[in-house]
Amino acid sequence: MSPEEAAILALIAASKKGRTIDPTEAARAVYTGEDPDGWRKRLPSVRQAAIHLARSGQISIYRKGKVIDPNGFKGVYRLGVPGEVPVVTPSDVEPDDASVVAD
Repeated sequence: MSPEEAAILALIAASKKGRTIDPTEAARAVYTGEDPDGWRKRLPSVRQAAIHLARSGQISIYRKGKVIDPNGFKGVYRLGVPGEVPVVTPSDVEPDDASVVAD
């Protein structure tokens, strides 16, 4: 298990029931450098870890409060416990102009 996966699972376990976490929390948790903004360089690996965990069913990736398919999503997302909400495919979600993050 990667440090990013471990951080994601630990943060989700520590969060209150029904709450999600911001991926930046996991990036900050695994960053050990001196640069105050260096954690940002960990975001791509956190995203990949989240996708891996979601594909294996250990977590869910949420966008606008709904569980989304981990294959090909874009934009702002949160991580949490797998829910009972139906999976929304990326084409079903309208991107927010201000929140779209380029891959």
